Amino acid sequence: MADPRGFINTPRQVAERRPVEERVNDWNEVYPGGPGRALLPIITEQAGRCMDCGIPFCHSGCPLGNLIPEWNDLVWRKDWDEALDRLHATNNFPEFTGRLCPAPCETACVVGINRDAVTIKNVEVSIIDKAWDDRQVRPEPPEWLTGKTVAVVGSGPAGLAVAQQLTRAGHTVAVYERDDKPGGLLRYGIPEFKMEKIQVDRRIDQMEREGTVFRTGVRVGETLTGSQLRDRYDAVVLAIGSTIRRELPAPGRELGGIHQAMEFLPQANRVALGEEVADQIVATDKDVVIIGGGDTGADCLGTSVRQGARSITQLEIMPNPGEDRPGHQPWPTYPMIYRVSSAHEEAGDRVYSVSTKEFLGDEDGHVRGLRLVEVEFIDGKLTEIEGTEKDIPAQLVLFAMGFTGPETEGLVDQLGVELDERGNVKRDKRYMSSVDGVFVAGDAGRGQSLIVWAIAEGRSAAAGVDAYLSGTTNLPAPIPPNARPLTV
Repeated sequence: MADPRGFINTPRQVAERRPVEERVNDWNEVYPGGPGRALLPIITEQAGRCMDCGIPFCHSGCPLGNLIPEWNDLVWRKDWDEALDRLHATNNFPEFTGRLCPAPCETACVVGINRDAVTIKNVEVSIIDKAWDDRQVRPEPPEWLTGKTVAVVGSGPAGLAVAQQLTRAGHTVAVYERDDKPGGLLRYGIPEFKMEKIQVDRRIDQMEREGTVFRTGVRVGETLTGSQLRDRYDAVVLAIGSTIRRELPAPGRELGGIHQAMEFLPQANRVALGEEVADQIVATDKDVVIIGGGDTGADCLGTSVRQGARSITQLEIMPNPGEDRPGHQPWPTYPMIYRVSSAHEEAGDRVYSVSTKEFLGDEDGHVRGLRLVEVEFIDGKLTEIEGTEKDIPAQLVLFAMGFTGPETEGLVDQLGVELDERGNVKRDKRYMSSVDGVFVAGDAGRGQSLIVWAIAEGRSAAAGVDAYLSGTTNLPAPIPPNARPLTV
């Protein structure tokens, strides 16, 4: 156990972010020197707040099965090397989850029943950031090769986890990515101020040194067909994500200046990294309206701030959840409460319980505003409130409403895999699709979810592939393919 009275005597403390007036003028992470360095002065005491409870419910909140009480104790004892080993035992990329995961483990923390939960996510990122600074993260190439080959399509967190696990198991793995660099949404969907791309680059470098091959700029299903892929490899893993964007077919949708978040964010990320983007969608000197109240909407908000938007409004059709855990979402479930991201601290208005009735255009065919109406739940249905219509200005509208499933045209159709009732790729308990030797991991099989679930699914799918190729496996499989979190 860490400090026996730590959770009683030590208050919860998190790292301080850089001042708003400073950070909105650059694209660096919002924490000075990154979250790990910012946390080092306080993290030992914070780790000591873990009470090493008899049944660590934080495990129920974490699909990776992270050994949270163990590495909390090790950090409190300042045994950083062993803490890193314990962290990597269940998570290939803790620097990703330590920055991007919403930490359902913390809402399941036993201390959180009647006190502030342990800062689990902060301890995690401190361990891995210190390890990178101390050059303790090294390649782990296999001792021998199996002679079996695997193609992984997609290089997001699920694809990277699959590839690293299988490479370390001795298989020859090639990762195909349609963008010019690997990383998927980690690279082009996540703004620099949330996670600088050095975090992705050095993991890719580690994986290449271990033997994983990355083939970028390849649109599998076009330049390389599904049948060609199956002919070349002993197994194929689909980690193509959930990329069909949810639409809002209101009148005026065809107007110029209305875009999906994943049109806007990748361009901004490229420019922030020093690339040139022709005809870039920018928020500069515009009234920006973001439709969608989740993390992607917050990313659009922070990006718009840094581009110099005149005003920013984020719309959410659901009511404001409030700051207190609702009664029907008791501990240890993940509650829907009012949360403030770093971007929300910087600018913008958040408007709840509104629906977009119409996009208003100017004489040039460009959006100039939105017509909104307030809505409320009546008999379980969202209903417009009469007499509440109002217009707000907008010269840039961004949809951040999530995704409905994987793209099927091309590779998925060519492989002939079955889909489930939600439009995702159907798989069995080994993560294999209906086609022998074709596996699926991450959002393509699960549906849009969290990064921590993507990595967990990647690790589990790797175990299924290894067993298929070798007859048995020693790779861990944290979750069954149809698992759903306790914290929903």
